[in-house]
Amino acid sequence: MEEILIVVDIQNDFVDGALGTKEALSIIDNAAEKIRGFEGKIFVTLDTHYENYMCSAEGKNLPVPHCIKGTDGHKLNPKIEAALTGKDYTVVEKITFGSVNLPRIIENKVGDRFSAQLIGLCTDICVVSNALLLKANFPENEISVDAACCAGVTPETHNAALDTMGCCQIKVIK
Repeated sequence: MEEILIVVDIQNDFVDGALGTKEALSIIDNAAEKIRGFEGKIFVTLDTHYENYMCSAEGKNLPVPHCIKGTDGHKLNPKIEAALTGKDYTVVEKITFGSVNLPRIIENKVGDRFSAQLIGLCTDICVVSNALLLKANFPENEISVDAACCAGVTPETHNAALDTMGCCQIKVIK
């Protein structure tokens, strides 16, 4: 069974940009080390918005323009980008929290028998959304999340998301 790594939205705007936090900054070295040491296929999601973001449903609920395609905020954190150098990875742009395309993209690249580990930002929004989508699409596969390589909007919501994933049979590595 193939092991895959899913790097969720470790983009400048979530690390030290428009929606950055000290918690996000604190996981970058762990995440970069995990990527450097990983030998399998990697899937990298990018939260992707456009100039009309403020007119979108998300923009009306979170009125902070972020991850606008073509801006520095949309780019991967430089340490994460460097860690991906020479790796076998696929970029998946997504316009909302969870990528409905990610399960099919993974299935096309590795088949339907794999184990997946997720890392990234934000635990309580995009990481949990993608983990639950993968578990729903591949209920017999092991899906895990590395808590040391994730950060939430707050430490409390990070922990709540980890609890939620654990309840949904997603293995939480602490």
